[in-house]
Amino acid sequence: MRVKLVQTVVAVLLLVAAFQPRAAAQNPDSLMPEDSAAKAKLILRDLVNARGGAGYTEVREGECHGNRAQFGHNGAITGYVGFTDFRQYPDKERLEYTAKSHNLKSIINTVIGVEGLDWSHAGIIIAVYNGDQGWTLDRSGVTELPVTSISEFQEQVKRNIDNVLRVRLKEPGWTYRFGGSDTVDLKEVDWVELTDSEERAFRLAVDHNTHLLVRSVVTTNNEETHERDDDVTIYTNYQLKDTVWTPMQVTKDHNGRRASQFFYDTCRYNPGFPSDFFLKTSLSKRGGDATIKKSKNGESN
Repeated sequence: MRVKLVQTVVAVLLLVAAFQPRAAAQNPDSLMPEDSAAKAKLILRDLVNARGGAGYTEVREGECHGNRAQFGHNGAITGYVGFTDFRQYPDKERLEYTAKSHNLKSIINTVIGVEGLDWSHAGIIIAVYNGDQGWTLDRSGVTELPVTSISEFQEQVKRNIDNVLRVRLKEPGWTYRFGGSDTVDLKEVDWVELTDSEERAFRLAVDHNTHLLVRSVVTTNNEETHERDDDVTIYTNYQLKDTVWTPMQVTKDHNGRRASQFFYDTCRYNPGFPSDFFLKTSLSKRGGDATIKKSKNGESN
């Protein structure tokens, strides 16, 4: 009996000893600022390598197909819409939404941020963003996107985590900090805290074992409410697509409320888009003889 007790005590002591280094690492305040920044950069390096290394960082184009679930203010799903998301990093995007039922018109208007859109004769609505320009194609033809939609897109470009990891971290003015260890979605993670030159705060939860991103939190100032907004993105179901480990399910929350959920069927990278794919001319061709409507400010396109 005594031998068994001694064995139990030894086992407990060994278990405690095994966890001591990890427990010490969970306190980010024990690190000097330069050591904290170095640890954060090391975690980010492992994250990029886990996503595919050069196969991830050298991606310039992406194309994903899937379905998007939209949520109402009460947290209930208001509907699903099929979509294809074409991207040319850092600041070009083309979204094609496919009509599945007539009650999705309000969802599309909410997603794109433009009222009055209607399905084109081909059963689609397309929104194209190109830097500080943008257009939509619906049943009535091609229309310039309003300034508010363009501004929102430009802000999303700066918050996009793929843009941050591939492009934006090369910009001056970033600060890095190791945010400690934690358990998120039943996974042991290391937090990395980043702040850009315009005071956007990014917190990335990186799986300690796989080094893949579990979730991101972007905190920004809301100029209307003068409060801080938290946008949380949860990444699950990673699959290798071409050279990139890709989360095939992405969930977005805004200030603690579920906003949208994306279920990807397929993704591919660097497919080689036509030279005018993110220009207004491509929409004019797609719309055929559809009349070009006047822009929101009354000028002809």
